[in-house]
Parts: sequence; structure tokens; C-alpha cells
Amino acid sequence: MSSYQEVFVVFWEEVIKSVQENRFAKLTMAKTIGKPDLKNIFVRPISFQNDAKLMVKFSYRSGETEDTETEHTLEEAFTILKSHLKNPFLSVLLFTTTKDLTFKINKKGAGSILENYPTFQNVTLVDKSEG
Repeated sequence: MSSYQEVFVVFWEEVIKSVQENRFAKLTMAKTIGKPDLKNIFVRPISFQNDAKLMVKFSYRSGETEDTETEHTLEEAFTILKSHLKNPFLSVLLFTTTKDLTFKINKKGAGSILENYPTFQNVTLVDKSEG
């Protein structure tokens, strides 16, 4: 496992904790290498009950590729996001009601986590009756 992957595991433990404590507001994968069609991956909470459910949305640059939304467990979401690290994403932003965390991969392939004040005061669950 390379260094950024180990740091991502630490970062993901914060994601799990925020979900368990109902503080998870949103997660965004951003900062791509080059300009791939896949622009962002967004993760939002559907439910915090027993087996938490998350909505994973793939957002594309081109109008030809339709955005997709799928429902996943925390474990499944971790596998999906991990497969997109450095391929093409270099940063992952976790928004919780108590703090924001940014996971970054630098040019040398090392990972780091930065903590900031929270952007969100409240958690909004995905309303599955929408759209």
C-alpha cells in the first residue's frame, strides 16, 4: 500500500465516525489529474440507521455522459472512492457538522489531511422521493 492510501484509510475512519455520530453532511472528490470526463464524485447520506446508506453520485463534464446516482454501504463507498484516488482525483473533502477535513495527494504521491471549521451546521439526508 502506498503512503497516500494509508493516509486515506485514516481519513476514511473519520468518515465512518462522522456517519456513526450522525455528523456526516457530504463528501466530494475533486481536483482531477488533467481534464477527464468524470468531474466529481459526491457522497451524501441517505440514512444513518444500523447499516448506513450513502448516495454516490458521479458527475460528468460532457453533456453526453449522464450523471449517475447509486446507493451504497460505507464499505462499498470506500471501495469505489479508493479506486478513483489518483485516477483521476487528488483530493477528497469531508464535510461534517463539527469539522471539515481535506485529504490531498501531492505530486510525490504522499497523502495529507487538513482540518478546517465546518461548512455545514446541519445534516440533510437525501430525499429518495426527489427526481
